[in-house]
Amino acid sequence: MSEGEKTGFISKMIGPKKRWRAYKARVKELPENYRTAVEAIERYLMYFVPIDADSNALTFEDLADLFEQAAVNGTPIREIVGEDPVEFAEAFAQNYTEGGYVPARARKQLADDIERAAGPETGTQDKTV
Repeated sequence: MSEGEKTGFISKMIGPKKRWRAYKARVKELPENYRTAVEAIERYLMYFVPIDADSNALTFEDLADLFEQAAVNGTPIREIVGEDPVEFAEAFAQNYTEGGYVPARARKQLADDIERAAGPETGTQDKTV
């Protein structure tokens, strides 16, 4: 099998397997609600496949960095993603790629997953003073 054959669909989607496994191990170490949020955003970002695998690997590594820092600082999930997680994910993805087609079902699933991860204490509270 040639080197070109070894770098198939998975490598194009997520980058080198070693980097993907390292990213997944980092996500697994997050507190449950942060892990749930990262996994939801990850699923959504899979629709934004960059041209090269290194960009995609970097996207997910940066996502892990963001949520690791937030977990350490105790930053609520809604302070990270805001009230519209779809808008957050799309803006995040635009830093790495031109984007792709995202079905409405995926947008709703992301919003529902973030709502579940954010929980009642960080949900849609009125923050007006």
